[in-house]
Amino acid sequence: MTCDLSVNVNAIAQLRNRRSLPWPSVTGLSRVALEAGASGITVHPRPDERHIRRTDVVDLEAMLRADYRDKEFNIEGYPTADFLALVQKHKPDQVTLVPDDPRQATSDHGWDIAAHEALLARVIGELHEGGMRVSLFVDADPAAAILARQVGADRVELYTGPYGAGDAGELAKLKATGEAARECGLGLNAGHDLTRANLPPLIQALPFLQEVSIGHALTADCLMFGMAETVRLYLKALQR
Repeated sequence: MTCDLSVNVNAIAQLRNRRSLPWPSVTGLSRVALEAGASGITVHPRPDERHIRRTDVVDLEAMLRADYRDKEFNIEGYPTADFLALVQKHKPDQVTLVPDDPRQATSDHGWDIAAHEALLARVIGELHEGGMRVSLFVDADPAAAILARQVGADRVELYTGPYGAGDAGELAKLKATGEAARECGLGLNAGHDLTRANLPPLIQALPFLQEVSIGHALTADCLMFGMAETVRLYLKALQR
């Protein structure tokens, strides 16, 4: 099994938004990433549009559907009415539900699924009716995988922030959670603070990991290597 690389282009959009200019181009750099071998594009449109804008979602969907039908579009977000309307309109391949407060700078924890069971079950059912795969953002806790299965998720995305920060015990927790997800029949994704340096141990611990979503570190590396070469470097780091 290979592990797919979905390039999160939020940081590119945030850089663009510093000025009233159309560059760096979110769609242009997404195209470069896909041509270099990325398996998909991830966006997290927040209510204040501080990085990805609704217009970016429209443009990315059009590009992917026209030129990259074998690539995946993943939209992350908290399931507000506006967010759900957005994904129902644009029908990404995957919707990753995150428990973010709109004021958060970035995702920094997984769902308390037990506390939001009714909400998540309802939303996941609606997204399935729309033909979309659903992933839940979860902490490194095997119980979270079991609960995710109970509310109908197709996959879980492991929150790897503490691992990326160098927590020595976190890799074992991620491994246990990934194995629990696999035993439940769930697909497995991972994301947050993943780098070329810490990906190989993660892949070794979780050889059945299906997808990683990487934005901040990948964008930082782009400043040194360019998008195409950076994608190739990350694909090398993802090799089993």
